[in-house]
Amino acid sequence: MRRAEKAHQIGRILDEIYPEQTIPLAHSDPYTLLVAVMLSAQTTDKKVNEVTPTLFEFADSPERMASLEVEQIHTIIREIGLAPTKARNLKRMAEQIVEDGGGVRPDWDFLESLAGVGHKTASVVMAQAFGVPAFPVDTHIHRLAARWGLSNDSNVVRTERDLKKVFPEETWIRRHLQIIYFGREHCPALRHDLTQCPICSWASTKKRILEEMRS
Repeated sequence: MRRAEKAHQIGRILDEIYPEQTIPLAHSDPYTLLVAVMLSAQTTDKKVNEVTPTLFEFADSPERMASLEVEQIHTIIREIGLAPTKARNLKRMAEQIVEDGGGVRPDWDFLESLAGVGHKTASVVMAQAFGVPAFPVDTHIHRLAARWGLSNDSNVVRTERDLKKVFPEETWIRRHLQIIYFGREHCPALRHDLTQCPICSWASTKKRILEEMRS
């Protein structure tokens, strides 16, 4: 089966399982979404959502975040992975936005110039906050794209390019969320029987299934 045909069938299954997709990170605007996504690196969405209510009491805007000391930010987010680095990045990111005029703009160069903001984080904000077609690739998506034979598992840049080729642009935003949810709920990284998976059972190669059975 060609990749495009496989992607089409996968899309049908994902639409059946997840006809509606909610953003797992609690936020109220593009800025708070940006903060939440920055915090989510190497941290569960659940933990981020436990921390951000207190953080946003003190810093629900770039101006308020920029006014805090790094130590204050760190104290609030200390339970988050990589908290010291993220605290420094959050303050500097807020300062950069204030210097730019105070708002989070749907501009790739602007977003990726901010401290602590890479291409994946910018992609999430562009897609979920502004509706700009993007296909952010996190660990779930990278892993499943390889399992399903939609990419060769070399790196996230290649995976993003491959997924954009096989899924229509108008589906990118929802596919991103659907694959994340599917990975969490139906297709875990460890102790997963690919032969019983709604997608892996037919999309994965026999070689891939045998390899994962041995691991």
